[in-house]
Amino acid sequence: MRKLLKYLVSYKRESVLAPLFKFLEACFELIVPLVVSAIIDNGITGGKGTTYIIEMCLILVALGAVGLVCAVFAQYFAAKAAAGFAKYLRRDLFNKMQSLSYSEIDGLGTSRMITRMTSDVNQVQSGVNMVLRLFMRSPVIVFGAMICAFLIDALAGGIFAIAIAVLCIIVFSILLVTIPLYRRVQGNLDGITTYTRESLTGARVIRAFCNEDKEIAAYNKQNAALRHSQTFAGWVSALMNPLTYAVINIGVIALLYTGALKVDAGTLSTGDVVALYNYISQILVELIKLANLIITVTKSFACAGRLSEVLSMQSSLKHGEKIKAEGMPYISFDGVCMKYAPDAGNALTDVSFTAERGDTIGIIGGTGSGKTTLVNLIPHFYDASSGTVSIDGINVNGYTDEEIRSKCGIVPQKAVLFNGTIAENLRWGKPDATEDELMQAVETAQAADVIRAKKYGLNEKVEQGGLNFSGGQRQRLTIARALVRKPEILILDDSASALDYATDARLRQSLKSLDYKPTVFIVSQRTSSIRNADKIIVLDHGAVAGIGTHEELLENCPLYREIHYSQYEKKEEAL
Repeated sequence: MRKLLKYLVSYKRESVLAPLFKFLEACFELIVPLVVSAIIDNGITGGKGTTYIIEMCLILVALGAVGLVCAVFAQYFAAKAAAGFAKYLRRDLFNKMQSLSYSEIDGLGTSRMITRMTSDVNQVQSGVNMVLRLFMRSPVIVFGAMICAFLIDALAGGIFAIAIAVLCIIVFSILLVTIPLYRRVQGNLDGITTYTRESLTGARVIRAFCNEDKEIAAYNKQNAALRHSQTFAGWVSALMNPLTYAVINIGVIALLYTGALKVDAGTLSTGDVVALYNYISQILVELIKLANLIITVTKSFACAGRLSEVLSMQSSLKHGEKIKAEGMPYISFDGVCMKYAPDAGNALTDVSFTAERGDTIGIIGGTGSGKTTLVNLIPHFYDASSGTVSIDGINVNGYTDEEIRSKCGIVPQKAVLFNGTIAENLRWGKPDATEDELMQAVETAQAADVIRAKKYGLNEKVEQGGLNFSGGQRQRLTIARALVRKPEILILDDSASALDYATDARLRQSLKSLDYKPTVFIVSQRTSSIRNADKIIVLDHGAVAGIGTHEELLENCPLYREIHYSQYEKKEEAL
């Protein structure tokens, strides 16, 4: 939690004023029992009469009004500081997640990141709000009441001190026990969020295999684990109130007994006993509030620890000096090996090849052969474990992320569109692109018919994830989005898998005719998509099984020949 306090720096004034007003409210509240004592001792039994009682009652009303004003101001400043704290925390958390490499994002998982951005931040915000409101008030009331009790009677003050010491032991013991319990609760919440997200995303698959009952049972199991952890943590936290009441009531009994003896002996007045009772009642109320504060703060500490873990994560991407080697090919892979984790096996092993400006490079191989891994090294989404990946004679880690990715137009395996309009999605690559530039990219991507079929054209609404478009339409629009920026390097990662052969052929032809001649990487499972490439790289379990043109590989690479003839009969090839 201490690491997160920097987010209150912009709200120093509010963070000071909120506890200050609560302190004033507490001070005014501590005066009330003394006024009541004066009314009893001086007005009722002392003989000062009705006028004195009315004056004291007006003082009580004034104290209540001023206390109310202080409470309102304290609530306002606490809420403002807590909301601002959460705003900056979410901002940095989102920025941190965006700065992490694919390796860290894969390790964290989407559902965990969502839980941290929502539930965890909200819990910490509530903790900050409660602390600013009650952290000053409750201790002031508790220890202020004890001091006032000592001023009235030393023995009564001793009773207060013993009761407060016992209560502190109870509160902090429960605090130490519940922090790990609430951390476990948040972990179970991660699990159920992950399962819910998977179930909703794969709803069509679940129904296609009639596995609804199985998924419901599995969800109920996850939910039961969350309920059990929450119930146990709540049971431990619930001990706070009964134990507090028990200690306070024992203190009340001891106070009334000793007070009665002293009143009978004439060493203590009736008003003093009433004041002491009021003080111990105030302590009871404040300790109940403090118990709730402790529970909230406990949850906040557990959540703050999870947030600090994310904020302290460092991207595994390395950045070096921008040193240019002359006479190098435009893109060069030199002995590149890649593994996703230090203790994992190689996803790529000793990959070496070159590409010149304007070349078309085809990449093919079986499932899991490392095709996507290879192209993800070009825009520096991952670091090579060994070897070098160079662009224009400069190691990719010598570029900033903005520099390297501004050179690339990337169409990932999964076509992703965002909520908005078609034009807004296309302008991701170039925010100031004109409508003519958008349409030019759309024509090249063979998506003009998609635009013409929509009532509002480029201003047609896109639902979240592009669910109002077919798979082929989404793929063509994402290709158009990559083309809008006119990239030096165009990476098509199996991005034509949903296209028919005729549309795929027209797309490849239009890419060839681009006037700015990008270097194109085409990852595909179909040899027809890459057969006209200047160079084809065949991957087998992360290693290069062959490099060459279509004809060369048919002659020299058994794996490529097997892939090709599994898709086309030999007699068709001869034709």
